[in-house]
Amino acid sequence: MTNSPAHEAYEADDADDAHGADVPHEADEAHGAYGGFRTGGLWAVAAIAFAAVVVGSAVALFGMLEFDERCSHGMITGPGSFQRARYESYPPATVCEFSGGEVASVGGSGVLFVLLWVGMAVLVGCLLLALVAEWFEPRTGGELVVPRSRAERVRRTATAFFVTGSVFLGFYVLIGRPLFAGPSSACSASADWGSQPPRTLEYSLFPPQATCQYTSGMTEQLNPGWATALSVQLAVPALLAGIGFALALRRRCEERRGASPA
Repeated sequence: MTNSPAHEAYEADDADDAHGADVPHEADEAHGAYGGFRTGGLWAVAAIAFAAVVVGSAVALFGMLEFDERCSHGMITGPGSFQRARYESYPPATVCEFSGGEVASVGGSGVLFVLLWVGMAVLVGCLLLALVAEWFEPRTGGELVVPRSRAERVRRTATAFFVTGSVFLGFYVLIGRPLFAGPSSACSASADWGSQPPRTLEYSLFPPQATCQYTSGMTEQLNPGWATALSVQLAVPALLAGIGFALALRRRCEERRGASPA
């Protein structure tokens, strides 16, 4: 029995459908479009958490004003007699130590203390997830995946690397500047000490730190502990963004070599 032209055309359409499951992905690759995870929500949550941390830290810093003096003058009382005051870097707080316990400023206890730690955890988590997501190139079609060309991925990762790298480098230069003049004389380079400069006992370029010994015999760290810890923490997102940029650049170069005529 001879098939009609209409029947033959219908069978041809069925054959195209049977073999066309991979056509969209192949077409995407042919036009330079690949998959990328949706990270807009992560960046938005990270921005909100960053704003909350900044505002909360400002409130905590305001609460530290003259808190130690009020403790020493008896305006703020605690369990027992006042001993000394210490200062916490994050959340920013002044803690007055009494013989029977401690009393902290607004940033060192209570609701603000919890909110600042939660905000920092959300900020760091979203930031790291967004940066690591740029490492991968999933197939298009999923709910969490959007088409994204490799050229666009290079621009995105380059921007992230520039921002995170600039923040890290700026902070590193700020606290590590005395080490640039000569690590062995970092302690004496921080000020004009005249004929009795402090000795540099030991030093490290990363994290930027040095142990200084004064003529009295007292030793002290060149940078506070929170500053060296922050320099390491700032290096992590810069490193993750750098890896993402290197991967994106390598894939883009491979794509351009494959598209060039033989």
